[in-house]
Amino acid sequence: MTWLALIMAGICEVFGVILIKRVTTHKDLKSILMLIISFGLSFTLLSIAMRTIPMGTAYAIWTGIGTVGAALMGMFLYGEPKEWRRILFIGMILCSAIGLKLLS
Repeated sequence: MTWLALIMAGICEVFGVILIKRVTTHKDLKSILMLIISFGLSFTLLSIAMRTIPMGTAYAIWTGIGTVGAALMGMFLYGEPKEWRRILFIGMILCSAIGLKLLS
């Protein structure tokens, strides 16, 4: 159950990053509240996951999900570059997160 909380925390982190982009263009109360809720939920779920998952592992996987998710969303939603080197390094981050899960 804590691994599910950690994965959900990472997904909320990605959603929060997307909302940061939205707040830069739509400075309305709804966007700001969604941003606060998203990051608040992300931190709450991360703290739940850290009850049983070691801190270093949980934080590395949480930031890895956030990094990979934000980079992919940037490519697909905002037309950021999709060159092979960028995809290679995103894949390396993903492999590192999976490796940490296998060791825990």
